[in-house]
Amino acid sequence: MKRVLAFDFGASSGRAILAEYRDGDLRCQEVHRFDNQPRQSEGHFRWNFAELMANVYLGMEKAGPFESVGFDTWGVDFGLLDEGGRLLGDPVHYRDSRTEGMVELARRILPEEQLYAATGNQIMPINTLFQLLALKQSQPELLERARRLLFMPDLFAYALCGAEVCETTIASTSQMLDVRTGGWSQPVLDAFGIPARLLAPRVDSGSVVGTYQGARVIAVAGHDTQCAVAAMPAPKPGAAFLSCGTWSLLGCELDQPVLTEESRALALSNERGANGRVNYLKNIIGLWLVQESRRQWQREGKDYSFSQLEQLALEAPPLQSFIDPDAPEFTPPGDIPGRVRDFCRRTGQPVPETVGQVTRCIYESLALKYRFALTQLSRATGQSFTALHIMGGGAQAKLLCRMTAGCIGLPVLAGPVEATALGNVLIQLVALGELADLEEGRALIARTQPVERYEPEDTVLWADAFHRYQAILNQFATKGGI
Repeated sequence: MKRVLAFDFGASSGRAILAEYRDGDLRCQEVHRFDNQPRQSEGHFRWNFAELMANVYLGMEKAGPFESVGFDTWGVDFGLLDEGGRLLGDPVHYRDSRTEGMVELARRILPEEQLYAATGNQIMPINTLFQLLALKQSQPELLERARRLLFMPDLFAYALCGAEVCETTIASTSQMLDVRTGGWSQPVLDAFGIPARLLAPRVDSGSVVGTYQGARVIAVAGHDTQCAVAAMPAPKPGAAFLSCGTWSLLGCELDQPVLTEESRALALSNERGANGRVNYLKNIIGLWLVQESRRQWQREGKDYSFSQLEQLALEAPPLQSFIDPDAPEFTPPGDIPGRVRDFCRRTGQPVPETVGQVTRCIYESLALKYRFALTQLSRATGQSFTALHIMGGGAQAKLLCRMTAGCIGLPVLAGPVEATALGNVLIQLVALGELADLEEGRALIARTQPVERYEPEDTVLWADAFHRYQAILNQFATKGGI
């Protein structure tokens, strides 16, 4: 029996999953779960790295003996090390305001068309390149003191075994990697004055980078999306994927990146997958909208469970009003329900007043944005999709899965819920020689993990809603919002 430990960090919580594998049988159990609570510190919104590491050590203690350990996290964020290998402050959160105006500044340094052609990344203010540009503007002395940049999953591995490496999938979220070669884009680094000394040597997913108390430390797919895609259960030809959690990442697997001007204009992103293929996808704000709405209602003294919110949404009238989940006002923490109402009021729609109406508006808008993104993917790749795999926490949101199937007019295959942790586990098992490759791992997932199928319903009503939704997006775009 092999015992491997997967640490899966999300934007609001983390967990340690212990997996036991023997003779084709895979069993997983959560041995530790903890909150991930960013905080304001030294003028910025930051992750509490010391607290997160304390939970890593606690998770390992609870797990007992294991052969290997791996870390996956959200993308783009990083820590900086000084000459002595010490962390120069807690890593700054991608939702921090420091990147405001950085995309506009970057366009004056290097035209957006050239930046996209070099990296294939959707231009988003949160991307690492723009965070570094913000540092150069406001804290150049900090960059001067920094010897090494480590992305979040690599920073956790470094804390355990001292390895200074950069795993490729997490690097591909940075807007600095050449997605065609897997190497750093020297033209981009030169244009923005990013010193090459900052960037650690790159390693492929599944590389053993060190040891900790006899266990191998493995650089799994550091980007949680790529871990989730690695666990997509035996995908059929023509299937798209949706890694659905705080963020929604909707895409498909390709052999080569798409770097056309149309692809840039559609804000589609090319990222490296754990299996060496390209994950061509759209970044969409996801369940963050429901999570932050729930927190706002808690601040107002009303504590709803997610199942209660879903029930209230079911009781609200369908297809009344919609938002663009990716409108800028929905990114920062705060009063999301109030912003939903403001958006609907500004775009001339019925204003959702009740908790159920707001929740239904969010779920329906996500389903419609998924159709919008799927249409863009089809247009850019020439593919006709046959099904959508929804993986991650969103697979538990039955109402969202049902809405999505009806809206896109395709079957939705929901599961596994623990796709990110399972992908982390599979990559470790391949590294240990227990599985031949990720394709064998995907077949294992298909055989051992439950997947629920949702058939399309009310497709005519959804088609009409999508027509109205596109008109709203066009209306909003004229005001510079998209």
